[in-house]
Order: sequence, then C-alpha cells, then structure tokens
Amino acid sequence: MSKMSRPSTFSIVARDSTNGDLGIIVQSKFPAVGALVPWAKAEIGAIATQAWANVGYGPNGLELLEAGNSASETLKILLDGDEGQEHRQIGIVDVNGQAVAHTGKECMEWAGQIVGDGFTCQGNILAGESVVVDMAEAYENTEGDLIDKLFAGLIAGQEAGGDRRGMQSAAVLVVREKGGYEGGNDRYVDVRVDEHPSPIEELVRVFNIYDMTLLSREDPNLLVHIDGDLLAIIQQALVTLGYLEKDHQNVFNEMTKSALSEWTNTNNFENKARDDGTIWPSVMEYLLEDADLMAEWRKRQHDL
Repeated sequence: MSKMSRPSTFSIVARDSTNGDLGIIVQSKFPAVGALVPWAKAEIGAIATQAWANVGYGPNGLELLEAGNSASETLKILLDGDEGQEHRQIGIVDVNGQAVAHTGKECMEWAGQIVGDGFTCQGNILAGESVVVDMAEAYENTEGDLIDKLFAGLIAGQEAGGDRRGMQSAAVLVVREKGGYEGGNDRYVDVRVDEHPSPIEELVRVFNIYDMTLLSREDPNLLVHIDGDLLAIIQQALVTLGYLEKDHQNVFNEMTKSALSEWTNTNNFENKARDDGTIWPSVMEYLLEDADLMAEWRKRQHDL
C-alpha cells in the first residue's frame, strides 16, 4: 500500500461490560473500509488498524491477545516490531475491557484518540479534535447495548465533521461466542457499506434489516397489538402487496394471519414472527414502507 492509499478514518473499539460483546464501528473516505480496519474475536479482543494501516496488526494482534497478552502488552509488541509505527493508528480493547490506542507522529492532521473505560475512539485526517471528543461523549452517554452505543458514537463523530475528505464506506463488527447465524461462528453483527455517498445512513438502514432478520434485541414491551386502525392498514398493505385478496372487514382472521406470515417469511423475518396477535414496530414499519403506506399511517396517527 502506498502512502497515497491509506484508510484514514475514524472508529470506535469497545467492549460491553454487561455481556462481554466486543465490537468496532468505522467510517472513512476510502472504499471497503470494513475489509481492512476492524478485527475481533469473541472472548479475545477487538482491534482497529488505520491511517497508513498495517493490516497485520489485526490478525497478529488477536493472536497476541489470545496468547494471554493484555491490550497494552499487545500494542507494545506490535509497535516494537514495526518500523512504520509513526505512520500507524491503532485501537485495542481486550477481553477484560482494557483499552489502549496509538497515533503515530506522522499520521495526517488532525489525528488522535480518546481512551475511556472499556473503549477507545480514534481518527486521522479529521475535521478536528471535536470528532473524537463527541464520539466518546455520545458512546458513554447513550443508553442501550453495545450496538446502540457504537452507532451513536459514529453518528456524533460525523456530525462533528468526521473525515475531512468526506465519506465513502462504513462498517460495524460485533462478536459474541456462537453469536453468528445458527451459532456457527462469533459474528453477531457484520455489516458493511463499501461504496456510498452517505455510508453511515446506509449502514444504519442495512443494519436495521439485518437486525430484524437475524437478531433478537428489541424490548418485548414495544410489541403492539394488531387491532383497530393498525389491523386495517396492515390488511391494506397485504392487499397492496398481493398477499391478501381483500381486507376482510378489519378482522384478524386466519386468512390475514396466513398472509402476514407469508410476507414475513418471504422477507426472511422469521426471527420476528409472532403468533399471539402482536407485531414488532420495526416489522410493522417495514411492511408499511414496502406497501408505500407509511405516510398514510403517520397521517392517521396525527389525526387521532
């Protein structure tokens, strides 16, 4: 990689102290940043390697962590063996939540990091120091799980100016032991936007579909009953999309249930399927958007 091709970027590396999840979120004016910057292994650690990135920091760093080295010990070993360390930027969080970071003296301005309790925010070629400051504040002050906090931090960083060259790609990686599809690996979340004019917005959009398809993290208290006006517009949506022949007089009968189940399965949302007369708000909103009825639903709610 030449010095003219460097994944200059901003990222967060963190560990969830409540369940041990490890993750990285990143954005850059560079294509496919998710293929270079984030590295993580469940119950081992997480690493972001960027600037004039030494991608070997990822797999080699995870090996060092797995061998029992702490985040700080791993960082020292990686840097000591690298003649180009002053061009590198790296953030590491280990399985115990120790967080460390390094920004080489030759990284392009503005470049730096903020290391907090169980997380580190770092970036280079940024609009200014406020990018990492706002990232850290948003991460620390956001309620929710690790995913919510990572997204809040990345969005705050972009709102503070982000990468001063602009936007191109973004990625989020969260690992959990047997957290992947059917427990076959540790990739609890692995979503990437490789080339897009608004990669963070697109990452949020794609993740929301991923969330509905593969994850179970919504609060059951948010479930809504399918009746009244909601039932009527759900039936209208299913008719519009060709899953139901008519609206069946606003009764949640077997034909409506079957049509909703068919739509759910067609869109791979079996993970969010319900048989108790309720629906997740995210699924309801996706259905209404699919049928181009979301604006009408919002108007109905506003008129109540």
